[in-house]
Amino acid sequence: MSIVLSSAPATASSPNLSLSSANPSARHAIAAAVLGNALEFYDFTTYAFFAVMIGRAFFPATDGWVSLLLSVATFSVGFITRPLGGIFIGAYADRAGRKPAMILTIGLMAIGMLLIALTPGYATIGLAAPVLIVVGRMIQGFALGGEVGPSTAFLLESAPGDKRGLFGSWQLASQGAAILCAGTIGVALSLVLTAEQMQIWGWRIPFLLGLLIIPVGLYIRNKLPETAGESAGVAEASTGAVLRRLLTSHLGLLLLTIPVGVCGTVSNFISNYMTTYAITTLHLPAGLSIAATAVVGVCVLIFSLLGGWLSDRFGRRFVMIVPRALLVLIAYPAFLLMIREPGAGTLLTMSALMAALTATSAAPSLVAISELFPRAIRSAALSLTYAVSVTVFGGTTQLVVTYLIGVTGDPLAPAYYLILASIAGAIAMFAMPETRGGELD
Repeated sequence: MSIVLSSAPATASSPNLSLSSANPSARHAIAAAVLGNALEFYDFTTYAFFAVMIGRAFFPATDGWVSLLLSVATFSVGFITRPLGGIFIGAYADRAGRKPAMILTIGLMAIGMLLIALTPGYATIGLAAPVLIVVGRMIQGFALGGEVGPSTAFLLESAPGDKRGLFGSWQLASQGAAILCAGTIGVALSLVLTAEQMQIWGWRIPFLLGLLIIPVGLYIRNKLPETAGESAGVAEASTGAVLRRLLTSHLGLLLLTIPVGVCGTVSNFISNYMTTYAITTLHLPAGLSIAATAVVGVCVLIFSLLGGWLSDRFGRRFVMIVPRALLVLIAYPAFLLMIREPGAGTLLTMSALMAALTATSAAPSLVAISELFPRAIRSAALSLTYAVSVTVFGGTTQLVVTYLIGVTGDPLAPAYYLILASIAGAIAMFAMPETRGGELD
């Protein structure tokens, strides 16, 4: 398999995951969208990786489980504002254009990153510390809720008709790249810093490194071409008009896409939770635990692109459903094996397998949802689907799983949650129409 940014013929025996031929500046435009999206997910997932240490710094408690629970709850706070970001920024992208919306989201994410990276701990400023962290998470949630719709719409609208699956899959692949970067930095820090140094100041370094990319992301996104068509920049358009059209003419499709979004986000956030799970439940070293997340990032990056490529050849529904069904079958034995034989081999292998199946299914799911809606409401539709499903289910996944493990003492709680979400999503996938080969509008 080759992942390239130049033009070459693709064959069944040697898939060429190429980013060419949409227009003369396609490669630069796609790279710009991917860079900004990856940066935002890098910051959001970094918080999940260091939840244990952040909990100790900002939410001290005599019981370590309570401290972790408060930290994970603050992670979930970021999802409360996601629907608002999806509504306002998603609709803004449909009426003003994809480019201004994507510039707005990366600017907001910079503010959230600054708050988390630079806020002193509870021991220094008391209750102001957790308050500032919560505010930062809410800003990040608003930005990320509005990021997915415009960036995915931009990717699809920049693609040739026979490569929309591949182009759109870079949205999810960029998330994998973000996870990989965050995990790699986390492993490196764990190797060069002591546990005490990591707890006191080391966990802040990944956030500060992310801030260095903000100016580059803003500059590159400002150079993007506009793909929103005639709807962009229409003076009489309004957020209310976009939402009315979406909720009156396409409500049935919108409701159908939410379970598909739910199963993808639950799977993704359980994968992100593996660092915390490995430390607190499997009692493995921090370096190995973070390495599991880096492996997840590699799998998401590669298998998202593979899923998008396959969906261009075999259809969206087939590639969505088959990996999801396999995930239902292997989730329970995978977690059971990690519990009975905790170690590097089982943790990394099982995490990689579940992440690969999730990514292969999720990439064409994201593309299919976008293709269901016309250009004038596409960004708002995907933003709402993504934000609502993530807020209600994905946003609470780590909190629910942490709580269930603590209350019941059953370390298999993540497997049960993953199986239920995947079954619901697979049913909705069966009901979705096939969108491969159809006109985008």
